[in-house]
Amino acid sequence: MRLQLALNVSNMDAAIDYYSRLFGARPHKRRPGYANFAIDDPALKLVLFEVPDAKEHLNHIGVEVLDPDQMPTVRARLSDAGVLTGVVDQSTCCHATQDKLWSDGPDGLNWEWYTITDDAPKARPNDATCCASNAEPDRQTPGDVCCT
Repeated sequence: MRLQLALNVSNMDAAIDYYSRLFGARPHKRRPGYANFAIDDPALKLVLFEVPDAKEHLNHIGVEVLDPDQMPTVRARLSDAGVLTGVVDQSTCCHATQDKLWSDGPDGLNWEWYTITDDAPKARPNDATCCASNAEPDRQTPGDVCCT
């Protein structure tokens, strides 16, 4: 597993330049209004959304579950602890297909636990719009786009 930090940034090129230098890594994936870094040391998935007028810099935080076979265990643990607030299977959003679990912290901070099932799905017409405007985490039904 690795921690995920999703940030809203005002300028994607400047943010990519800064975080590339900060972590000594290049983006794993870059699309219009979206980039992510899969950093090994420290174990971090850094996700950037270009949202120039965002009121908050933090979009959401989470945990990337690297082994999809671990998701049922994570789901059971969160459910048993009474903190599981959402489940979305086979969600295609932000340029990957994922299974997701959500938990809302006591101060409204969204935690996403997810595993990637397809890191390069076929592009969908509104993927760029979806990711660029992703001011809130997606909680759609399977097959829906994250920002509908």
